[in-house]
Amino acid sequence: MWHCLIVEDDEVNARYVAEGLRDSGHEATVCTDAAAGLGLAMGRHWDVIILDRMLPDGVDGLSILEAMRSAGRKTPVIVLSALAALDERVRGLKAGGDDYLAKPFALPELAARIEALVRRTRAGADPTRLAIGDLHVDLLNHRVERGGRTIALQPREFRLLAYMMANPRQVLTRTMLLEAVWDYRFDPQTNVIDVQISRLRQKVDSGARVPLIHTVRGIGYLLAEDAAVAIEASATAAAADARQAPR
Repeated sequence: MWHCLIVEDDEVNARYVAEGLRDSGHEATVCTDAAAGLGLAMGRHWDVIILDRMLPDGVDGLSILEAMRSAGRKTPVIVLSALAALDERVRGLKAGGDDYLAKPFALPELAARIEALVRRTRAGADPTRLAIGDLHVDLLNHRVERGGRTIALQPREFRLLAYMMANPRQVLTRTMLLEAVWDYRFDPQTNVIDVQISRLRQKVDSGARVPLIHTVRGIGYLLAEDAAVAIEASATAAAADARQAPR
């Protein structure tokens, strides 16, 4: 269970996010005021803070973020804003944001980003060896093995697999993969991800008794030993996406 603080002055949008998190078994506290939001952010422990930028009285949420970082607060922060231009995203990340998601957004996308962020924070230092089932990745030597068989990957394929291995059993949206593996902060409107996943799947899952790379229809991909995890993720994502996010 995560303890989440939502600093958002749009009550409809805040309720949408809070209800989605609560439906998933997490605790969500909503604050619509900048000063109160800063007090809560500094005064309590949170697993993640979801921070809007355009707050009442002309306050930019980044001022809250900068105050937190100046005080040494390392709480993970996802900036959620209608300010979607590239330079605004860069501002948000440079101010200390751990992630930046533009409005309008889909709840499964936000939930996936939160889960990845919380997982990384709780895991601490990145391990140099990753494993799921009989698939093993050596990050230092760029070596991949499955069932004792060495798998040769191109640099981009290795980076893609390493990211998926670092976030196992979790839905990874196409946007997340574009940002993490291709360093894109926008959707290039190409099928580059699907092509790379197809190639990676051929190398990793070909001849294996249990497939590890699964498609979550309409959302993205997931690395898991159990296909039931992927089926459940698809169903959950579809149900959440059925509720349209406020604009």
